[in-house]
Amino acid sequence: MFCKNCGREINDSSVVCPHCGVQVGKFNSDEHSEGNALAIVGFVFSFLIAIVGLICSILGYNNAKKGAPYKNLALAGIIISIVSMALYVVILVISCAAIATVV
Repeated sequence: MFCKNCGREINDSSVVCPHCGVQVGKFNSDEHSEGNALAIVGFVFSFLIAIVGLICSILGYNNAKKGAPYKNLALAGIIISIVSMALYVVILVISCAAIATVV
């Protein structure tokens, strides 16, 4: 392959011409190379605000299916969020039953 700017021969896999420095190809940017922030945020929020943790973990899990890392962390966030919400409901029912017996 030849550089479009200086005309010198360059490697076919080159992104930048080594002679003149002009970009000759596309950078291979992997959209998931930085990580999977939604999986991490979902896991953390699964302990704090379960519904936010569940939503972020589900989104992070979907990203992980497309090749992003932290699939197991996202799955753990989903499970912890569901268990947390179930515990909230049980505590609410028990609290309401206790209040009803007092009144």
